[in-house]
Amino acid sequence: MHSLINKTSVVVADPWLRWDAGADPARAVPEAGDWLFPPAVWLDARVRGATRTGRNGVWLEPGDDPAALAAEVDRLALIAVHFPSFTDGRGFSTARLLRERHGYRGELRATGPLTRDTLFYLARCGFDTFELREGEDPVEALTELSAFDEVYQAAADRGPLFGRRLQDARIRAESGSSAESAMVERARVPGGAR
Repeated sequence: MHSLINKTSVVVADPWLRWDAGADPARAVPEAGDWLFPPAVWLDARVRGATRTGRNGVWLEPGDDPAALAAEVDRLALIAVHFPSFTDGRGFSTARLLRERHGYRGELRATGPLTRDTLFYLARCGFDTFELREGEDPVEALTELSAFDEVYQAAADRGPLFGRRLQDARIRAESGSSAESAMVERARVPGGAR
């Protein structure tokens, strides 16, 4: 069985059930339970309009276009993005698109043969939970999420380092520090002070 972790702990029980992609299209939509549907099933009006007591989610394969869900992101509690192999990185782009372009704020889960050395980068792209490959120690994998103290580049999880430092300097400048005021002023001038 695959282990499931979030950014802070091991998830003991996963409440989500997966709708079989090959199931009969006329199959009744379950009224209860938290279900993950393939995009084609979710986008079917009879599924979206069904009266359900459980939460709804969608799982995406690498070839699925996240833009198809753009109008639906507020109705989904979970979007799972499948990585079919270690070398297939399309899910990283899918996560960034869902978070940054389509404004998805719910749980974003990475699934597939994930190894602990990719977790930090998956989190930077916006993933919240991670389904680890068989045999991967979830407690050890959690340590990878804090592998780096600081990052320079902007990503789904935070802005660029210079922007965060400039924001801190602005806050200090507003409180009256002259050194920070000079730093903020240099940042306003193209090319800064030489």
